Amino acid sequence: MADPEQKKKAEAFRAMHTGTGAVLLPNVWDAASARIIEEAGFPAIATTSAGIAFAQGFPDGQKIPAEQMITSIGQIVAAVRVPVTADVEAGYGQRPEDAARTARNVVDAGAVGMNFEDATGDGDHPLTELTLQLERIHAIREAAKNSSVPLVLNARTDVYLLQIGDPATRYDEAVRRLAAFRDSGADCVFVPGIRDAETIGCFVTDLKCPVNILGVPGSPSVPELVKLGVKRISLGSGPMRASLRFLRRLAQEVKTSGTYKLMEGAPSHAEMNKLMSGKRIPNR
Repeated sequence: MADPEQKKKAEAFRAMHTGTGAVLLPNVWDAASARIIEEAGFPAIATTSAGIAFAQGFPDGQKIPAEQMITSIGQIVAAVRVPVTADVEAGYGQRPEDAARTARNVVDAGAVGMNFEDATGDGDHPLTELTLQLERIHAIREAAKNSSVPLVLNARTDVYLLQIGDPATRYDEAVRRLAAFRDSGADCVFVPGIRDAETIGCFVTDLKCPVNILGVPGSPSVPELVKLGVKRISLGSGPMRASLRFLRRLAQEVKTSGTYKLMEGAPSHAEMNKLMSGKRIPNR
């Protein structure tokens, strides 16, 4: 029997994709980053598979054991009160039953959403054959139905991110795949790798369903994406990598000048203790 609170969170998270504006998701990679984002006032949290993998010593691309990914997702869910959607890459296995198992594990970890991509990691065949991908999406939907948690499925194609095929045909191929994902039960479709406002607007118009755009340097701003009709904006591994950039700068400061100025303004030890104990502190 599904946890009524988890079901309620799933319904709330789905509703965020259909109201005015867009759901904005600065992705997190551990419990502390999740609490920082929750405390900043975001109504939902998304994990980054790449960020979790990097933090645990693995490269991106389904190199981290699935069990470790699910454990990390569960730790993030346990640390916050808001809905959590989990990035589980391509489902850790090519078979529909693998996708279904991953969906069940996501629900068991307490998450209410799932990112599911079509990349294979095979340079010769970079995208999962469409018929098989649709079978995998159907398997995820069936697993969610059996769990009684209305899992919010964000189905992603990497046509643009991996620059697959002739640029002149890339849009049509991405729309073909995303429309099929939508018709097979995806609640939202995700097309990372595009920053052109006109192209983004065309995806929104042609797909007629919630569209997720990856916010990166050079992307339209959040207000611009909302104006285009985008319903979901995520940051992927960007926040985690940005924190590593800061750590690199701090390391250089200590090494070269022997000072510690970059640590000024960091959350205090007491603040972090309060944050991780679940006590609310004023937004800064």
